[in-house]
Amino acid sequence: MSLFDTTPPKEQPRPLAERMRPATLEEFIGQEHILGPGKPLRRQMEQDQMSSMILWGPPGVGKTTLAQLLAVHSQADFVPFSAVLSGIKEVKEVMAGAERNRRLGRRTVIFIDEIHRFNKAQQDAFLPYVERGDVILIGATTENPSFEVISALLSRTKVYALRSLTAEEIVVLLRRALGELKLEAEDSLLEQIAVYSNGDARTAYNVLELASAAAAEGKITPQAVEDAVQRKLHLYDKSGEQHFNLISALHKSIRSSDPDAALYWLARMLEAGEDRLYIARRLIRMAVEDIGLADPRALEQAIAAKECAHFLGIPEGDQALAQAAIYLAIAPKSDAAYKALGQATGVVKSSIAEPVPMHLRNAPTRAMKQWGYGSGYQHAHQFEDAITDMDCLPESLAGTRFYEPTSRGVEAKIAERLEQIRKAKGKA
Repeated sequence: MSLFDTTPPKEQPRPLAERMRPATLEEFIGQEHILGPGKPLRRQMEQDQMSSMILWGPPGVGKTTLAQLLAVHSQADFVPFSAVLSGIKEVKEVMAGAERNRRLGRRTVIFIDEIHRFNKAQQDAFLPYVERGDVILIGATTENPSFEVISALLSRTKVYALRSLTAEEIVVLLRRALGELKLEAEDSLLEQIAVYSNGDARTAYNVLELASAAAAEGKITPQAVEDAVQRKLHLYDKSGEQHFNLISALHKSIRSSDPDAALYWLARMLEAGEDRLYIARRLIRMAVEDIGLADPRALEQAIAAKECAHFLGIPEGDQALAQAAIYLAIAPKSDAAYKALGQATGVVKSSIAEPVPMHLRNAPTRAMKQWGYGSGYQHAHQFEDAITDMDCLPESLAGTRFYEPTSRGVEAKIAERLEQIRKAKGKA
């Protein structure tokens, strides 16, 4: 290119994620819990009562897009503001312009991306303008606002929690994007991209855009997607059966005390891009359903693995899930507590709701004491070994046993203790 060449450079296309931003609220996908018919944000919009708010949610769920659409809907000027690049000086300049707008009868939406990055002094600078109604402040954050936003500003805004997009919602977005790219792709491939993106539409768009560069004959191939994500794909079928087959295999391997099989099925799910928090939730369920009090620490391990996977992310957090799966697999098994609740629930459903026995009721007033509330109550700490003969079930269910511990793990000791308690109650 000549030093004196005056030919304007060719304009580079915007990223696919930017090109696919919805132009209207009707095109916006997801967040039905706040935007669906009759939901709070929808009602605010329909009644033209937009107020300052904070949109809290993970990346790529539409916080910026939603703020822009809300500004358009309320016929307000949209002023984007970066918490990373701006200071108090810039805040005051923008607010001065918003105040002029108000005097002219125009509303201004100030959108602050990553509002959690503002320090206390910067957040304080917004307060008088929000309070007077000079601006509609919309903050976006991936962090819990109750920790990151000052209480004075928090009390003047409504917090809306946005959810990660479902795989089905992301597939809808990807199908639209194929029209923009003028390409085709199998539904199963779009579903795999959606699973890999883990609820983040921007990630899904980026993968599709990278894969489109290697599309063959107008069609995106599995190899192109594998190259884009730098890993082998393990496709879930369209019906989602493979997804449920794998989690079933993991659950039954752990229940059968087979740590090697558990690790294999867990690795299959991780490599397929399964939602880590979904796996963690299922591990927690296994801890309470199949292990219970045979090893009370199993639940602690599963909860800790969930926190670790959430805190560290991919791939470091995957090791916590593996560790929990191994622990649960080798732990002694018991479904006694699981069965006990089921039996108690069955009795509750099939019998009348018995009144609480008088001796178990509190008597906070003199009149209630006169009526017999609390009469006959035996305070356990006033008895030997803190054991009384008082029956705490309704009279019609006296003596009913729901929980019968197994002889495995910690439950063997629990069974011994329960037998001691029952004998002591009999003697008492």
